[in-house]
Amino acid sequence: FFNLTLCRELGLLQRRNQSSSVPKKTVGSNQIFSYLIVIDFESTCWREKNNYNQEIIEFPAVLLNTRTGEIDSEFHNYVQPQEHPVLSEFCTELTGITQIQVEAGIPLHICLSQFNRWLQTLQHTMGVVFPNEQRNTSAPSATENMCTFLTWSDWDLGVCLQYECKRKQLHKPDVLNSWIDLRSTYRLFYSRKPKGLNGALQDLGIQFSGREHSGLDDSRNTARLAARMMSDGCVMRITRSLQSVSVRPTVTEGFLLKL
Repeated sequence: FFNLTLCRELGLLQRRNQSSSVPKKTVGSNQIFSYLIVIDFESTCWREKNNYNQEIIEFPAVLLNTRTGEIDSEFHNYVQPQEHPVLSEFCTELTGITQIQVEAGIPLHICLSQFNRWLQTLQHTMGVVFPNEQRNTSAPSATENMCTFLTWSDWDLGVCLQYECKRKQLHKPDVLNSWIDLRSTYRLFYSRKPKGLNGALQDLGIQFSGREHSGLDDSRNTARLAARMMSDGCVMRITRSLQSVSVRPTVTEGFLLKL
């Protein structure tokens, strides 16, 4: 009886040890990109229809490690609107961003300069390499980590930043010319149309963390969604570039594009 019991216990222990020794599957072991930089701008907006140009008032970016599913670095600034410097009540209600915060912020051209320095820091410290840079060099080395941008819809980089920089004649990093549209990627991968970012999270049993329409919180939650999709087997691929954006949508169309 003792030997039988001992054998059973040893067998049970062996199975437990075997299961505990199995390495955990990385989130993105089959991914093209080692890192994804998730961006979700907040901009000036109004409840009523008008022809005002939208300006970025919150510029967040989070660096998602596709192997671990963790956020390894963040960039964040509030931005001063120049064309319509006073925020509408609707804008503050929607985003939670106050007039005091934008007045204490920085102009977009300074924000872009600081963002570019953040990207350079990632390149130097983490070996981040962007696709359009890689074309001009040899095959990536073991210390280089391919990276691209990811947004929820094409609005952030294809409409908002693109046309504001054109209007104000601002230079932006060329690496922002291509990105992954997670909304269209989600639709194709799961074969269903999500009801916004929060709806996509809820469909996968993930609770939104933080405040909706906070740019930084939206970026973090978009990163969480991307990590979950990669763990489900979705391979993230670039879906859009500015070369494919030829018609400028109205402010209303641009706002709807993001939802």
